Amino acid sequence: MSSYSIETKNELARIFPAKRCCQVAELSALLRLNGQLELTGGSTKTLCIATDNAGIARKAFKLFKVLFEFPLTVIMETKRRFNTNRYYQVRANLDEQHISILNKLGLIDDDNRLIYGIKRGMVRKKCCKRAYLRGVFLARGSISNPGASYHLELVFPTYELAVSVQRLAESQGVGFRLTERKNTFLLYLKDSEQIVDFMRLMGANYALLEFENVRIYKSMRNQINRQVNCETANLEKTLEASWRQVENIRRLIERLTVDGLPEHLRELAVLRLDYPDSSLKELGEMMSPPLSKSGVAYRMRKLEELSDRLS
Repeated sequence: MSSYSIETKNELARIFPAKRCCQVAELSALLRLNGQLELTGGSTKTLCIATDNAGIARKAFKLFKVLFEFPLTVIMETKRRFNTNRYYQVRANLDEQHISILNKLGLIDDDNRLIYGIKRGMVRKKCCKRAYLRGVFLARGSISNPGASYHLELVFPTYELAVSVQRLAESQGVGFRLTERKNTFLLYLKDSEQIVDFMRLMGANYALLEFENVRIYKSMRNQINRQVNCETANLEKTLEASWRQVENIRRLIERLTVDGLPEHLRELAVLRLDYPDSSLKELGEMMSPPLSKSGVAYRMRKLEELSDRLS
């Protein structure tokens, strides 16, 4: 995960929704993607959120604490693979009287059956939609460094949930594309404008400013490169035309001599030989009397036509 992605998540983790409905929506998204329900014996169940981001763990703990009254524990583990990583678990023990909480969080329906998409009513309000999408990104989102490429993606364990989130984002003007990768489903954005809209929707304002700064810099750099390439191409075209004109004039002089050239073309022919790198406009300014660029171009075509007839 890029450092920019981590910074974006840290910023979003510091946003705490003011409304209870938004708190429920964001916690629901975190649980759907980073949570699990464990049977711990008897009628007791443990609802757990696991993450490697301390800010997300703190946010999940605070959301649980504000919304519901039951004991919470936070566990930190260190796992060693290629490097050392810390993983955090926010755990809540549920007994029979707490099972209704699963329904409130949109994990099960009224008949205690698992919900595979987004529960109806969970994201009815615009503020709740933003909170839910923020929770999804915190749980399973990533964004590449804008200096390298434009790419934002969300990873889902089920097709149903991916499609539900895709439709939710579309209702807010953000069009994710859906693909499958190694038994998971991805929603992704590659258009910079759409990424900006999604970041604004989540409330990642500081990360958005950094993204925009990089985007403006890249746009200016690309514009300068295009201008330089265009000017280089024009210069090459001008030099190629000048070389062709000089060769034509030399062939004419070999055949006719300078004095044998038509009088109205003679001065231009001599100037082109003396100033092979000058533009048509510059040649026109040297003539007596001065001649416009279009006038010089016309006479130069006449010299080329004459050279073609004599070759």
